[in-house]
Amino acid sequence: MSETTALPLAAASAPPAGLWSQLRADLACVFERDPAARSTLEVLTTYPGLHAILLHRIAHRLWQRGLRFSARLLSFLARTLTNVDIHPGARIGNRFFIDHGACVVIGETAEVGDDVTLYHGVTLGGTSWNKGKRHPTLGNGVVVGAGAKILGPIRIGDRVRVGANSVVVKDVPSDRTVVGVPGRIVPTRAGSPRPAHGISLDHHLLPDPVARSIHCLLERIESLEAELKALKAPDSSTNEPEGERCGVCSAGDLCCEHDTASAGDNAPATPCPSAP
Repeated sequence: MSETTALPLAAASAPPAGLWSQLRADLACVFERDPAARSTLEVLTTYPGLHAILLHRIAHRLWQRGLRFSARLLSFLARTLTNVDIHPGARIGNRFFIDHGACVVIGETAEVGDDVTLYHGVTLGGTSWNKGKRHPTLGNGVVVGAGAKILGPIRIGDRVRVGANSVVVKDVPSDRTVVGVPGRIVPTRAGSPRPAHGISLDHHLLPDPVARSIHCLLERIESLEAELKALKAPDSSTNEPEGERCGVCSAGDLCCEHDTASAGDNAPATPCPSAP
């Protein structure tokens, strides 16, 4: 298998050389993933997700140069303007897109690969007060649905889709779908085939593992009820007349009706238990 077949996103373009190249790539990816984008002027002036990533690119370079206060101040101003909180220490790859850009939180030690898409309300958060690695790492081509939370120093593989409002706290292999609270890995995808550029935005077409489990249980119950009904059916191989068989249970000679018949007509009648 060739490298281009195994990693379709890695064969995209080479990493941008500088800040302006990254900014142009961030702007261009908006038109690829948002059909509502109509013009460059509209995107530059009215897209808070784009404003957030543009300001983060600058704040991150200040952070790398040791200008920590300036970086945090710029990050705070970006949060006030866009309602997107990205720590300047977070490492974000190329062609990053935040759709609708509201209530997104990305922690200090988070790492995000190329061609990643986040919807509103996503949190890349930590689960520890230690100063080391405490935020998640996202591979290339990951799509995270609205309201999803990815917590802790876990690894999300390439081209993973995280369902809306899911809470992911464990590693996820590449090319999987995660849904639920806590997140459960679904081995097969649902929805349309993957597009040519390798990014599937059909994060609403997700399987429901709980509904699938309930469906399997209902099928099992129906099968067991059919087997029980077959066991309770009259046995045609016996010589017992049809009228002397118990129509309620399969106890045979132990049934209360047989005890009453053997004791004679003067014996008190013992009622047979009724069917449920």
